[in-house]
Amino acid sequence: MTNMATKKKILDELYVDRELSLPVLMEKKSLFLFGPRQTGKTSLIRHTRKDARVYDLLDTSVFLALSQNPGRLAQELTPNDRFVVMDEIQRLPSLLNEVHRLIEERRIRFLLTGSSARKLRRGGVNLLGGRARTKYLHPLTCRELGRHFNLLRAIERGLIPSIYFSDDPRADLQAYTGSYLQQEIVAEGATRNVPAFSRFLRVAALCNGTIVNFTNVANDAQVPRTTVYEYFEILKDTLVLHELPAWRSSVKRKPLVSSKYYFFDIGVASALQGRVLAPGTPEFGTAFETYFFHELRCYSDYVSAGPISNWRSASGFEVDFILGDSLAIEVKAKENVSSQDLRSLRALAEEKKLRRFICVSLEPRARSLEGITILPYREFLDGLWNGAYS
Repeated sequence: MTNMATKKKILDELYVDRELSLPVLMEKKSLFLFGPRQTGKTSLIRHTRKDARVYDLLDTSVFLALSQNPGRLAQELTPNDRFVVMDEIQRLPSLLNEVHRLIEERRIRFLLTGSSARKLRRGGVNLLGGRARTKYLHPLTCRELGRHFNLLRAIERGLIPSIYFSDDPRADLQAYTGSYLQQEIVAEGATRNVPAFSRFLRVAALCNGTIVNFTNVANDAQVPRTTVYEYFEILKDTLVLHELPAWRSSVKRKPLVSSKYYFFDIGVASALQGRVLAPGTPEFGTAFETYFFHELRCYSDYVSAGPISNWRSASGFEVDFILGDSLAIEVKAKENVSSQDLRSLRALAEEKKLRRFICVSLEPRARSLEGITILPYREFLDGLWNGAYS
């Protein structure tokens, strides 16, 4: 058995149920399913949509056959093919015209997966005119992992399934970041200057969880400022980076309007940074915050809980996350939260715009301090996924 086949067999044995249910999502409509590479799209399909016919556009023979003759798809599908998967659809956007026709004429449900929506957003591409929903698959969550979840493991390795369960996570993370540069950036032709993009990528990783100074990034990466903006868009389009917009509704204190940026996976971010994260360090605190944003992002995308934003005032107060228009969350990687740690939440409470104020921490038990609830992170996440903060 080859090394790749062995890894696939191990991952199948360790497969955990995901929050997204493909049969439910495809009950009435076709579906675009996007997510960074190796987040588990193929495994999810293999375990929950076994009745589907699969076309893998990373397979050269499949790609060539359909690119030369898109009509071949209709010739190959039979009346028994009610569900069809087109894997990595961004490699062949022109095929969407044929998919559109088959949805209309044969009522076939398509699952269109990809690790990037970049090519599909370009002008002239048929996005099926509302005939398909769009969902995103993220790395694993605490709820999905259940008894397999370990916070230190998650922060050290990240939550990409194959790397979380790997016997050599650092090597796999290095390979992953290399594959990203080669497959996502070079293959898409997003930039021809791979060395410059590689320099930028490391600098961008060092800005993870911060409000980015684009001029400083340009100087450190040795590229023009306009190129930095373009590169950030590439990272967002390929789902490697998420933008967290500013919450602008405060009145008593002038809010800053700059966004923060988080990598989709803390393991990938730390590998690009060249850091090994240790509890008690500022880097560990940022990693814990990034992990927590990942959980909130997953919940927002999977359950539709409303937008996530951050608040920062001109006077220096900052609250990590605002969920919807009701809940403010400060994240502290500390086992003993002090009154000083809550000053920004207290300042935001004075605006009288939100209903609940929570500090999520590493403390072992819940308590209340000055009207603010301090919760162990697992207790908060259990409540979140169970709908306690909806």
